[in-house]
Amino acid sequence: MLRLTALALAWLAGLALLHQFERVPGGDVAVTLATVLALCAGVAWRARPRWIAVAAQVALAALLGFSLAAWRADLRLAQDLPPAWEARDIELTGRIDSLPVAVVGQGGAPGWRFQFEVAQSSVPAIPTQLMLLSYAAPGSPALKLTAGETWRFTVRLKRPHGLANPGGFDAELWLLEQGVRATGSVRLGSAERLAAAPWWTLDAARQALRERLRREVDDPSLAGVLAALSVGDQTAISRADWALLRDTGVAHLFSVSGLHVTLFAYLAGGVAASLWRKSRRLPLRLATPIAARWIGVTAALAYSLFSGWGVPAQRTVLMLATVAALQSLSLRWPWPLVLLTAAVVVTAVDPWALLQPGFWLSFMAVGLLTASTGERPEGWRGHAWQGLRSQLIATVGLAPLSLVCFAQLSLSGLLANLVAIPLVSFVITPLALLGAAVPVLWGLGAWLTKWLVTWLQWLSAWPGSVWWVPAAPLWSQGLALVGAVVIVLPLAWRLRACGIAMVVPLLWPAVSTPPSGRFELTAPDVGQGNALIVRTATHALVYDAGPAYAPGADAGERVLLPLLRHRGVRRVDLLVLSHRDTDHVGGAATLTRGLPVAQLSSSLEPEHPLLQAGLPHRPCEAGQRWAWDGVQFELLHPASGLQSDKPNARSCVLRIRDAEGRTALLLGDLPAEEERQLVAREPALRTDVLLVPHHGSKTSSSPELLAATQPAVALVQAGYRSRFGHPAPPVLARYQAAGITVIDSPACGAWTWDSRTPPAQGVCTRTQQPRYWTDRPAPALTAQTQPLQGPELPETPTPPGLAPPPDEPAW
Repeated sequence: MLRLTALALAWLAGLALLHQFERVPGGDVAVTLATVLALCAGVAWRARPRWIAVAAQVALAALLGFSLAAWRADLRLAQDLPPAWEARDIELTGRIDSLPVAVVGQGGAPGWRFQFEVAQSSVPAIPTQLMLLSYAAPGSPALKLTAGETWRFTVRLKRPHGLANPGGFDAELWLLEQGVRATGSVRLGSAERLAAAPWWTLDAARQALRERLRREVDDPSLAGVLAALSVGDQTAISRADWALLRDTGVAHLFSVSGLHVTLFAYLAGGVAASLWRKSRRLPLRLATPIAARWIGVTAALAYSLFSGWGVPAQRTVLMLATVAALQSLSLRWPWPLVLLTAAVVVTAVDPWALLQPGFWLSFMAVGLLTASTGERPEGWRGHAWQGLRSQLIATVGLAPLSLVCFAQLSLSGLLANLVAIPLVSFVITPLALLGAAVPVLWGLGAWLTKWLVTWLQWLSAWPGSVWWVPAAPLWSQGLALVGAVVIVLPLAWRLRACGIAMVVPLLWPAVSTPPSGRFELTAPDVGQGNALIVRTATHALVYDAGPAYAPGADAGERVLLPLLRHRGVRRVDLLVLSHRDTDHVGGAATLTRGLPVAQLSSSLEPEHPLLQAGLPHRPCEAGQRWAWDGVQFELLHPASGLQSDKPNARSCVLRIRDAEGRTALLLGDLPAEEERQLVAREPALRTDVLLVPHHGSKTSSSPELLAATQPAVALVQAGYRSRFGHPAPPVLARYQAAGITVIDSPACGAWTWDSRTPPAQGVCTRTQQPRYWTDRPAPALTAQTQPLQGPELPETPTPPGLAPPPDEPAW
């Protein structure tokens, strides 16, 4: 048993090692690995004494895991879209390979988001699996798309690229695991339906069921929950509802997760066992436990296929099949070895499962519950106590892992799950499924869901219902995970008290802040927009809040709040909004709802909706100064008496200077004419770091500004292959001629600079810990900028919730 355990752990370690590589090993490494594998195999077969053979076998398992992961990664990455075909018209023929998801584009244009399996292409080397967006023309209805249909589209594609921020969602890893190697948009008027979906297409049946459900249930929010539970359409649940489910710790119940698949298999197996026993002949041909076990696995497979065959469901079916096979072979292995074997099978099929929180949460939950199980209860009181005990063990035992993965913990989660687990698992989910045959059951399911949502809203209103923690060092994360296991195992209370002490460093990690007289500047990767975070020893300032990507999705939710919490910021002392453009204020409302904001400073007009929220507001005006922790802040624009009413011309210009004279100058979207006025008004404008005005537009970055500021580093915050053509090549040439280093967010990700160091030592997120799936776009000064025509794609897939599962985001 110990040998099998060591072999399984070695396999997993080999997989994990490959995922730490910056690039997939090349051919020379493959030859070396093949040689070492052959040597290990020979030693393992012939070596004496025994321990040498065992060591060789363990090394062989690790090398096999590493080699398999490298081979699969190389195959997947070989399908990448060649850079030469980005942003060019390409004609594709293929099949809609997922349920189309309704989206709303810029200007309110309706559209769809869907996966597309390519059958034919007008150019070579196009990936077979794409993620596409199709928008209608303004004032026109969206195309009617059905899963399984064959279409011809003219599209513009780009390589898998997401936002790169500390503590943020890794879109590029998610796209790699899904097999999507390019994303794109359909050109207006280019769509042509070639063939309807075959009658046997499962996705078409799922879509028809989703449409029937929406017609039967009037409330879209409740219909979305039932659709998520029956056909696996997680995107049917609104972002606001996902936030509620996440904050109350029950998001894992409202998708076709491992829990639902396991319960479905358990119930199907139980029904099958009772019917099997009633037969005279069937138990003689196949033992009832074995029959029930495999019928349960088959039912789980059917449910997972009909619900979309998501990655968590795939992992669960593989787990169930592995356990069923081991039990059918009468292998009485201890439960840790059974779990390890299931993990080996799952990772052999999906090498990237190790990188998903849902994988670890699922296996750890099963392990904790199995290790802590006592005697079987008798009577309803015993079953009730066992259910409460299991929920308590899962809540406490998984809390540190949830904090490590998601940096948050729902303090009301125990109460929420006590009601939600039995109600959703045993009542609402069966009603959602049976409603396909008896639609009236959907109405009952919707009524129960509405009652449950009311209960969750009451819990989420409790003060401090969600516990957020900043990023903790690796040693404290590992210590807390061990401590959680010690707490829930049936050990002496003295040992459990030690487990509690081991968790404390994760709950209250030390937050790193600049010393007095210094500041830290972070330019997050927000896509096409501006947002910067400035921290001093005890204060935090946010300059602009990034864009709104779509209705209900903005930089405040996706970038700023996760990044601020990751850095341990619990209060924003000042929010400066340079002007009213949506790529600068799009995330402000979400930010003010998510964190306390002490004061707002802006050039917004008095009737702007953001000024109606009741925050203390002070209009930006040149000459305003204040000091925090020895760091000087000064507004340089707009000047008193400025006549222009154009929003860009009224951009708030902020200068930050530390105690040693190092400065940063933030210019918003200031146009060239106002730049020249600023230079004439402020003779001493030389700075270390310059936020390039208007994202590198041709209308800004005048020669007079560059001559006056002479920055060491210029920051460009723009979208990847921005449809506006930012930064403009003539502007980049101007910076290059002046000898100024330009850092652009698509190539760098978030850029962080501590004023104690020269600006050249600022850190790019993309280069800090690169992995083989990390996109490496060329820097702005060397890139051939080609603006995208038509609707701009979202910068990154957006997970519907941060709690597992779902650990598959909806794009």
